[in-house]
Amino acid sequence: MFCFLMELIKHFITLFPIRLFMAAFMMLLAWPFAFLATIGRSETTVEPQCLWRRLVDIILRLIMRAMWFAGGFHWMTIKGQRALPTEAPILTLAPHSSYFDAIPVTMTMSSIVMKAESKDIPLWGTLIKYIRPVFVSRSDQNSRKKTVEEIKRRAHSRGEWPQIMIFPEGTCTNRSCLITFKPGAFIPAVPVQPVVIRYPNKLVRLVADILAIEVFAILWLTLCQLHNEFVIEFLPIYTPSEEEKKNPALFAVNVRRVMAQALGVPITDYSFEDCQLAMAEGQLKLPVETCLLEFARLVRRLGLKPANSEKVLQDYGNRARKLEGQKLDLQGFAHFLDVPVSDMLRDMFALFDEDEDNSMDIREYVIALSVVCRPTKTLETMKLAFKMFEAEEDSAITEAELAVMLKTALGVTHLDVSHLFTAIDIADTGKMTFDKFRCFVEENPDFSEDYLYADNTANGICPDFSPRDHDGTKDALLKKHN
Repeated sequence: MFCFLMELIKHFITLFPIRLFMAAFMMLLAWPFAFLATIGRSETTVEPQCLWRRLVDIILRLIMRAMWFAGGFHWMTIKGQRALPTEAPILTLAPHSSYFDAIPVTMTMSSIVMKAESKDIPLWGTLIKYIRPVFVSRSDQNSRKKTVEEIKRRAHSRGEWPQIMIFPEGTCTNRSCLITFKPGAFIPAVPVQPVVIRYPNKLVRLVADILAIEVFAILWLTLCQLHNEFVIEFLPIYTPSEEEKKNPALFAVNVRRVMAQALGVPITDYSFEDCQLAMAEGQLKLPVETCLLEFARLVRRLGLKPANSEKVLQDYGNRARKLEGQKLDLQGFAHFLDVPVSDMLRDMFALFDEDEDNSMDIREYVIALSVVCRPTKTLETMKLAFKMFEAEEDSAITEAELAVMLKTALGVTHLDVSHLFTAIDIADTGKMTFDKFRCFVEENPDFSEDYLYADNTANGICPDFSPRDHDGTKDALLKKHN
């Protein structure tokens, strides 16, 4: 392992800058061809593929292949047969894990779904526009609907438009499983061709796993390796049944199952939104095994994530404060949320059932929902929590109440907050106001690492957000979580 790291350092000094230069040179070389091919081209119609456009297409493919060759992808393994656009208008690729997932795009010159801002990037924007992507605008509130309609229009064009290549996971993962597929590729209800990609570069993956490095670091690790393997496999076309045509979610689940079986990896119900929650750059960074991910999944499946989260959370906070810590049973919980009792609601209720006595503190639900809706706004969540827990006479909370608030916000069962509370409560009053908490957090932006995680780790099972320790065994907790 040490020798391999030394080799990587040596290659970083030699291979990395050369390969980076070659990649930039190839993109510059490709730009004039892409620019000529996009002059006067309509964004709503497809022109006939004349001889010179076919020539440009071949030239660009060769340039892109040379770029990947310079990056260490000397040969690529292709399995299966790519379907024609008339047979499968949409290609679904997984897993999505790195920048090198652009290789299949340059191999096939298929359209992709991209941010509208990308087309304005110098050089890169022109190359992107050549493959006729479906642009998504963040500034347009109806962008998602327009994107789906455009995908449907192209998918039903009987092969006039290029195939659309979609990564249905919607975000990068570590390839160990397939997360929930987003429905965009399956709403058109047309046959799709599943495509799986693999990077059998075990040494780079080993270093990446050990060092827990980021995407940019994996980029240079890959470019430092002498040779990089890449395998792309085109699976048989998946034609949806009548039931799947009416239910895009079912269509997505079944295609994901086929792809996971081909990859030999499991599937998980966690989604793009769950990944965003886990990686959110808030001051309260969630532990790796936080049970807020399970809570977020239930919120999504029950349709409880509000469109106007700020207003709804404030309303929930006001109502919860009036209850003054009064416990609710399952029926009371359903009444508070104005939803019917269901099995999924029971599962959510169990997360907050402190001592398995069929009761819960609704304030904990509001805190957890605030984290899911506003993962980066730590202070806003804590302000809401203080509002629900603070005493009327002095607007302050106790150490025990702070423990409940932070355990709920982090999704852990055990958390020692005494070090943090003492650091904030300098006068040793036994009370803390939100203003004191806010001032401390502003002066100590890394307070969670310094005061909470030094001697605490996530439970790993984390069946609920209990403000008190359970007397039950680990097996009992696991059974409850299941």
